[in-house]
Amino acid sequence: MEILKVDHLCKTYGSGESRVEALKNASFTLQKGEFAAVVGESGSGKSTLLNCIGGLDTPTAGRVWVDGSDLFSMDDEKRTVFRRRNIGFVFQNFQLIPELSVEQNILFPMLLDHRRPPKGAADEILEVLGLTERRRHLPGQLSGGQQQRAAIGRALMMHPTLILADEPTGNLDSKNSQDVMELLIRASRIFSQTILMITHNNNLTAQTDRVLRVADGILTDLGGQTDEKLS
Repeated sequence: MEILKVDHLCKTYGSGESRVEALKNASFTLQKGEFAAVVGESGSGKSTLLNCIGGLDTPTAGRVWVDGSDLFSMDDEKRTVFRRRNIGFVFQNFQLIPELSVEQNILFPMLLDHRRPPKGAADEILEVLGLTERRRHLPGQLSGGQQQRAAIGRALMMHPTLILADEPTGNLDSKNSQDVMELLIRASRIFSQTILMITHNNNLTAQTDRVLRVADGILTDLGGQTDEKLS
């Protein structure tokens, strides 16, 4: 089942001598439950790609479908609601609300959508993420790895069609980076969750289903990850 379709996506900033082509005709698809990584150096265009797919930025040309819905045929209000209900985000800097507990942060997307969470709604996610005993802790009382786990839980709460992870291990040490990767993989398998992750760390792609590379705005599908392809 096709969850994401990106068709000839282009993004240009500026004009004249300052014109920058951040994305050049990027096209690919993701199937339900697929975990793909986008690799590339800083400034390669991978963050622009993720922001356009998530509707946080508007492409200059091209189209994005999420679960059959054309993201940029919607007006801003409709796209905002669609994004909240169908796309989960995991950011490098966690972006947890400091005044809310772990459990409240995980439930926040549902509250933002004006829905009352059913009793025990976060229990399974907290258990999968190993945060059951930290459910009432504030973000400031957690390690970086625990904060990122809470951020993953927040992304999972709405059972979104697609999760976009933007350098989710960028602020973590190697041990916590591997732990977060394993949790994303578990989420992909347990919840049949489709995930697109960007990273500059080739070592994190070993267990993903596919690897895409962006260089100078050009996207190349490397298929199944191999050391030779990434070297």
